[in-house]
Amino acid sequence: MLYSVLNTMLQVIVPISIPVISGALLKRFQKLDTRPLVTLYLYFLNPALILETLAKADISYQDIYQTLGFSLLNLILLWLVAAVAGRILKLPSDEKAGLTLVATFTNSVNYGLPLVLLAFGQLGLDKASVYVIGQMIIVNTIGVYLAARSSFSMKQAVKSVFTLPSIYAAAAAILLRATGFSLPFGIAQGISMAAAAYSPVVLAILGAQMVGVAGVPMNAGSKRAFRAGIATRMLLSPIVALLALWLLQIDGVLFAVLFILACMPAAVNASALAEKFGASPQTVSKCVLWTTIASFITLPVLIVLLQ
Repeated sequence: MLYSVLNTMLQVIVPISIPVISGALLKRFQKLDTRPLVTLYLYFLNPALILETLAKADISYQDIYQTLGFSLLNLILLWLVAAVAGRILKLPSDEKAGLTLVATFTNSVNYGLPLVLLAFGQLGLDKASVYVIGQMIIVNTIGVYLAARSSFSMKQAVKSVFTLPSIYAAAAAILLRATGFSLPFGIAQGISMAAAAYSPVVLAILGAQMVGVAGVPMNAGSKRAFRAGIATRMLLSPIVALLALWLLQIDGVLFAVLFILACMPAAVNASALAEKFGASPQTVSKCVLWTTIASFITLPVLIVLLQ
């Protein structure tokens, strides 16, 4: 098994780590500003990838129903786990909110999609595309609610979803599949070029963001929430995901893809929400950093066990 894990690390983690390390070095020594890159990723590269993948994806209606069902069930179960842990540890409200963000949202977009593509090929990426669209919607609605319950506005949350071009790219892909039409060759080639640039760019952004949160201080009162966040994301989330997959009777490639995406490290988006709404941003940022570092070891093991 050790050979299989090392081989998986060589074939999956090493290719991913190169742009991640490059982004980290650029941030450290060249003061890389990731804001323009995040805009490029959100409004160009991600929609291109979603449009190309969903339009050509080998997915069935059963895959869609099971993926959406898993997303909601897994979210509810992790929400309950975080609520119980927060009550047991007697965490203040801001740290409870931060713990919930760490527990419920994973880095499935800018880390999960490249990982799935390398580990499971195009078929795995096809299966993952539906999950990622669902996560975008959930983060911009339920994620806002979890981060700021007192100042939550459903209207603002729904509006934020429809400012993301990826939603319209998904709608366009669904329309193309339903009608049987295809994009003109030149346009399709341009979209494919943009989709191919997705992985290296977003992984470089991830590396730069990790350097950015590395120096974030954490006060003594946040340590309990930090430990609970690490334990929930790294130890309990795989168990919860397995339970949800078993209850929904999901198997095959879809089982492997959804399980890996559910076991990804804490989402970078969680740090942004925590910072914006005061949901213990120090705790969340540290959890993002350390769960990401730990995932370079844990994810190859999980991938080997699934094969």
